[in-house]
Amino acid sequence: MNVEFQRRVDRILGVLLCRLLSLWPSARRRNDDPPPPRRILVILLSEMGSLVLAQPMFDRIRERYPKASLYAMADTLSAVRRLRRLRLEAVIDCELFSRFSALLSFLSGAAVRVGFHRHKQEGLYRGDFINRPVLYNPYQHIARQFVTLVEAIEGSGIPRVKRAADPADLDLRAVQIDDADLARMRERFLRDYPAAREKRLVLLYVGGGLLPIRAWPCQSFIELAKGILSDGHAVGIVGLAADRELAQTIQSGIDSERCFDLTGYTKTVRELVHLFHYAHLLITNDGGPGHFASVTPIPSILLFGPETPALYGSLSPRAVHFYVGLSCSPCLTAYNHRNSPCDGDNQCLKQIRWEDVLDKARELLGTSGSRSLEGR
Repeated sequence: MNVEFQRRVDRILGVLLCRLLSLWPSARRRNDDPPPPRRILVILLSEMGSLVLAQPMFDRIRERYPKASLYAMADTLSAVRRLRRLRLEAVIDCELFSRFSALLSFLSGAAVRVGFHRHKQEGLYRGDFINRPVLYNPYQHIARQFVTLVEAIEGSGIPRVKRAADPADLDLRAVQIDDADLARMRERFLRDYPAAREKRLVLLYVGGGLLPIRAWPCQSFIELAKGILSDGHAVGIVGLAADRELAQTIQSGIDSERCFDLTGYTKTVRELVHLFHYAHLLITNDGGPGHFASVTPIPSILLFGPETPALYGSLSPRAVHFYVGLSCSPCLTAYNHRNSPCDGDNQCLKQIRWEDVLDKARELLGTSGSRSLEGR
């Protein structure tokens, strides 16, 4: 996926199309007093971890509009024709200033269109057809801002929502997993990796996903893994099949039969969640795995630098965030379409000492008991 090409298309073609649609006769119709919507669409095209951060928002929709049919959009193929057939009444665009998602909200045909809007900010133009504009607030966690989008459906005034921050905005429900599925994963894993028997399993997510600048240095992961292995534990490197070369680089720097390359081992998010139920600790770069772990019992350590945990941190009470907070961090924001000006020397992550992460890992493993993978 060419992220830079997508940004360019969104910036050039997206602005033009948003301007043209804003001139449509009905585009600026405010519809200030709509009835409670019966059919609601949520547009959420970001990385998979955003689905977890949006869980409180979906819960709020169900609470406010229990009789409404709810649709979620995470793919765009053949979308517009299908959306028009649904006769939607409200659409919630969760994207941060993407023009493409704003265009989809207009083309959906919904009378009520909720989304982030620039208001008095310069740039970030998305047209003038979002008739429930919500002020993007870089000082509040994104999960709380997603909930605010729901409140804007029937909100009034400018900005549309002026509400006190509710601690419940950041509550997550644990995922429910069938015991038989967990047993099958345990049996499969121990059959494939018998060296993990009677060991605590620590999982490492070492990739940066679509944004490599979010990755902690390989050598830091190598030193960290050596320390974990020296304590008698097992280490599994998780990720997509595309992360295999990176995982093998780390493996070659360790040379231990208790360090396993698990990239591509879990074929679905559900299987990854099963693995999280068995492992004792996850140490991860900022990305989807840290958020999926938040709906499971596993404690986690998340490494932040180009983005900030204040906005995108895990909602799990069992999560620990490492963040140095340099003068240039965070550099991936809604205001630059997550296009960092960094030259690749991500000191914000390089200055996180592996010794400190190892100390925290040992602390978390010490509180997790002496259960092995087989005993869970």
